[in-house]
Amino acid sequence: MQLITLTMQGQGVSFAPYYVKHKGNDQMTNNKTMRILIACECSGTVRDAFIAQGHDAYSCDIKPDEKGSNRHITADVLDVINPDNALIYGKWDMLAVMHPPCTRLCNSGVRWLKVPPPGKTLANMWDELDSGAALFDACLNADIARVAIENPVMHKYAKERINFNGVTPFYVQPWQFADDESSQDNEKKRTGFWCKGLDPLKPTGKLDGTTARNSVHFASPGKNRAADRSRFFPGMAAAMAQQWGQVINAHS
Repeated sequence: MQLITLTMQGQGVSFAPYYVKHKGNDQMTNNKTMRILIACECSGTVRDAFIAQGHDAYSCDIKPDEKGSNRHITADVLDVINPDNALIYGKWDMLAVMHPPCTRLCNSGVRWLKVPPPGKTLANMWDELDSGAALFDACLNADIARVAIENPVMHKYAKERINFNGVTPFYVQPWQFADDESSQDNEKKRTGFWCKGLDPLKPTGKLDGTTARNSVHFASPGKNRAADRSRFFPGMAAAMAQQWGQVINAHS
C-alpha cells in the first residue's frame, strides 16, 4: 500500500488509506482503532488522551502545536476534512472540534452584535458571526460518522445560521471530572457538546462542585488570555477518550 507523506511541523508524516473495501461496504482495518481528528487544538490535551487509548489521533489548527508534535496538522480544519483532500489527509472516523471560534456564537458575546468593541465595526461583528456559524455547520454536517463540537451556550442569532439536523447539546462542568480539589479540572465552566454518533459524556469525578474554582472566567487580561481560557481540561479529555474511544467496539 502506497503511503502519502505530508510535512507537518517540519516533520514528514505518512498517511495510509484507513478504509478497505470489502463486499461493497466500507470497513475499518482495525475494529478497535479509530482515526481521529481533534480540530482547533494546539495544546494536544485531547489528542494525546485518545492516543493513550490506542487511537490514531491528530490535532489540527491554523496555529502550530505548542509541543512541536508530529501529530499536529497546521492547516484549516475545513481543508483537512474536505473529501476532495482525502488522498492527502485520509479519511476520519471521528471529528472532535474542541475550541472553535465561539466569541461571536455564545451568549456572553451577543452584546458585541449591538455595540462593537473598540477597533471593530458592527459589520465586522456580523461577518465574524457568519464565519463562526459556517465553520460550526460544516463540521457538524461533515461526512464523518462521529462528530463532537464543544461550544458554550449559543445565542439565537448563531442558532439561526446553523443546520443542527436534530442534534441537541448536552452540558457538563469540568469539576464533574475532577478527583480532588487541587485538580486542574476542578473549575466552573459550563461546557456544551453537540454530538453526532456519540453518547453524552458521563461524569467520572468525585467532587460535588462546592470547591470548584472560577478562575477561567476571571483570567487576567493579556495576550495569552484567550489561549488560557480555551485550554482543555485533562480529566474531561480522558473521559472523552475512554468513553467515545470505546464506541467503535459497541457499534462495530
